[in-house]
Amino acid sequence: MVSLSNQTRFSFHPNNLFVSENSRLGIAGINFPRKIKVKITCFAAENQRQQKQKKKSQSQSTSDAESGVDPVGFLTKLGIADRIFAQFLRERHKAIKDLKNEILKRHFDFRDLASGFELLGMHRHMEHRVDFMDWGPGARYGAIIGDFNGWSPTENSAREGLFGHDDFGYWFIILEDKLREDEEPDELYFQQYNYADDYDKGDSGVSAEEVFQKANDEYWEPGEDRFIKNRFEVPAKLYEQLFGPNSPQTLEELGDIPDAETRYKQWKEEHKNNPPSNLPPCDIIDKGQGKPYDIFNVVTSPEWTKKFYEKKPPIPYWLETRKGRKAWLKKYIPAVPHGSKYRLYFNTPDGPLERVPAWATYVQPEDEGMQAYAIHWEPSPESAYKWKNSKPEVPKSLRIYECHVGISGSEPKISNFEEFTKRVLPHVKRAGYNAIQLIGIPEHKDYFTVGYRVTNFFAVSSRYGTPDDFKRLIDEAHGLGLLIFLDIVHSYAAADQMVGLSLFDGSNDCYFHYGKRGHHKHWGTRMFKYGDLDVLHFLISNLNWWITEYQVDGYQFHSLASMIYTHNGFASFDNDLDDYCNQYVDRDALMYLILANEILHDLHPNIITIAEDATYYPGLCDPVSQGGLGFDYYVNLSTSEMWVSLIDNVPDDEWRMSKIVSTLVANKEYADKMLSYAENHNQSISGGRSFAEILFGGVDNGSPRGRELLDRGVSLHKMIRLITFTIGGRAYLNFMGNEFGHPERVEFPTQTNNFSFSLANRRWDLLESGVHYHLFSFEKELMDLDKSKSILSRGRPSIHHVNDANMVISFSRGPFLFIFNFHPSNSYEKYDVGVEEAGEYTMILNSDDAKYGGQGLLTEDQHLQRSISKRIDGQRNCLEVFLPSRTAQVYKLTRILRI
Repeated sequence: MVSLSNQTRFSFHPNNLFVSENSRLGIAGINFPRKIKVKITCFAAENQRQQKQKKKSQSQSTSDAESGVDPVGFLTKLGIADRIFAQFLRERHKAIKDLKNEILKRHFDFRDLASGFELLGMHRHMEHRVDFMDWGPGARYGAIIGDFNGWSPTENSAREGLFGHDDFGYWFIILEDKLREDEEPDELYFQQYNYADDYDKGDSGVSAEEVFQKANDEYWEPGEDRFIKNRFEVPAKLYEQLFGPNSPQTLEELGDIPDAETRYKQWKEEHKNNPPSNLPPCDIIDKGQGKPYDIFNVVTSPEWTKKFYEKKPPIPYWLETRKGRKAWLKKYIPAVPHGSKYRLYFNTPDGPLERVPAWATYVQPEDEGMQAYAIHWEPSPESAYKWKNSKPEVPKSLRIYECHVGISGSEPKISNFEEFTKRVLPHVKRAGYNAIQLIGIPEHKDYFTVGYRVTNFFAVSSRYGTPDDFKRLIDEAHGLGLLIFLDIVHSYAAADQMVGLSLFDGSNDCYFHYGKRGHHKHWGTRMFKYGDLDVLHFLISNLNWWITEYQVDGYQFHSLASMIYTHNGFASFDNDLDDYCNQYVDRDALMYLILANEILHDLHPNIITIAEDATYYPGLCDPVSQGGLGFDYYVNLSTSEMWVSLIDNVPDDEWRMSKIVSTLVANKEYADKMLSYAENHNQSISGGRSFAEILFGGVDNGSPRGRELLDRGVSLHKMIRLITFTIGGRAYLNFMGNEFGHPERVEFPTQTNNFSFSLANRRWDLLESGVHYHLFSFEKELMDLDKSKSILSRGRPSIHHVNDANMVISFSRGPFLFIFNFHPSNSYEKYDVGVEEAGEYTMILNSDDAKYGGQGLLTEDQHLQRSISKRIDGQRNCLEVFLPSRTAQVYKLTRILRI
């Protein structure tokens, strides 16, 4: 665990001045700029200003306290006193409040901030057209080019300074549907069609004149319809009087404009002989009483006022003019047909360029010399996918099966969503998991990058199928009771320009930082500018998009260290809280994560967010109101690194049980929020080796030495997974195939292997028999421990026996007792293990059982153990158990004995 120092070095602020070399000697020297502006201030005025500022600060603090907000709440809870980090948290809290105020100046509310996909991108409009919007502040000219307009950069365009380009750099282009031959334009300019909802109803057959006449007869009072039909009549006359050809041409000719009362009396005089109507009997009384400004009171009859408030808006009449989709199909040809290919054309100071739109929802990446393009996905309503199953309830504990769709098949090729749905989903259900985590789903240019260099954040990767295919996968998973999580990559983006966001509008300040700050130091990717409101709009809308459009249930945020620190996490840490608030911390990135968690959990209360951060940033899973980042779980990344190091580099008899336990338990204060795994995709993909490959890959089973190595590998494989699963938090993860000991690593096709797919798949045939069948049987029992007995949701384990000499570990979790003997050769006939409750303990899982590929050394009479009144390990009672070498046992207290 990180030690938390309370040393004060200097007053911290993210934008503070540089610390001089003297600070290394313990002197907090500050280098001031050479040019200093001297400001002379009245002492009394300055004192008054400070008092106001103090009162304002106290008022804000009181407001936060009343609402239960404490910017340093989690530090207080943990008993940590660090003045510098606490000050950083308070300043960050204030910065978030200022950021929210800035957001609400641009957006109606935070849902609006998270719903950019409702406007941006390409959308069908009910008024027989398609609307397109994208962000390119550095461009001078924008157009949509595609196969529907012959890739013409002038046919569908918008220009800077005109209607299609606003002050924030958003381009808006309208693509009108094409009128078919022998068809007349609509009578109403704003004619709407039930394009999606009522596609089977067709045209109502009622003309606009008939609807308006019906409204006149049933709704409008006499005389009112004139102003409804001619709502521009009054402003048009006023405009003619002020700016028409016969209007005054100079201010002198214009003269003085009479006051409102005079104009009103003139109007009454002019209309005194008009025929009576049932228009509102209103009159106006001047209440100004001779003051330089006018105050008027409108007087009318109570009967008319009551009628006015009881009258509903004439919306049904307007809706009656809407026509059905059949009428639209008969009259129009779609401006952008379903399946059309298109790109965004920009003219920039450096010349013209073409880009795949940033908000495109379906993209074909570059392939075999073909330039990337977006695909307009708008299937007809009758053929679009319709959801069948509702989302499962969020379980108390998570058993996550991590998958990559492309390598999920047995054949040497890229598998697709349909094959994954048919083959993998039933296997996950049968294995006992309750959630699936998918990696590599958003579109990425190069298949070998596993999906971590995202190019198109709103698009499902076309390698695996269509958007509807992905919806079907999620729907079927929900029907099986499985949640779907995405491994989301918002910590960096692909540097590709033709298909990604890099230099999107020809400038370098669109989505990413300038210069070195905008490039990852080691991975060649681009770094987002999280402090920009439009970038926040893009990223938070992206999170909301996958939930709204595809009904995903949560996210694992990939590689937070890459975004939280300007050194991208590649730096040594001094076990001091100063590492989390110094000049290398990107405060904008932290505020983005806080804002994302707040908005997601507010819009979708059942959403689950998981933080993957190798530096374990303080407060990852604490509530935002208490100074935390608001995640539901965090990943214990140290576990798998420890296991790989032990099984690959350390002799079996030199394993230290205390190190294993301390690594697995990690941070005790947040054990309930921890997601553990023995191995995930990192241990299997691109150069890494799975545990099975290290332990018994390539072993000759026919030789005595081979059988010995196989027994060792199988035993350790089961024990490692059992202790990692049961001693951790409320979440566990496993990568696809590792549960049955997949013997081969994953290697994506690259130039180094002649683009071979031979290792880019999974050997599902191994499940039929032998070692892999036994390992999978053990895995199902492991998952059933939590599925039927709720092991993971029983709170923190009570670890009472860790013996490095005997290599034995024992702990309890509720009524369950877990015992592990990691010694490679020593077996113990009667090993004393402490238990608190006196009673009978029944063995419910034995890793040495023959059905799991073990030797079956324990007899049935050893499955039931009665406690002995003997104080061991700080417990009041103990069990004397037989512990064969490299085995693990799980007992349940089935009968309590009262002494």
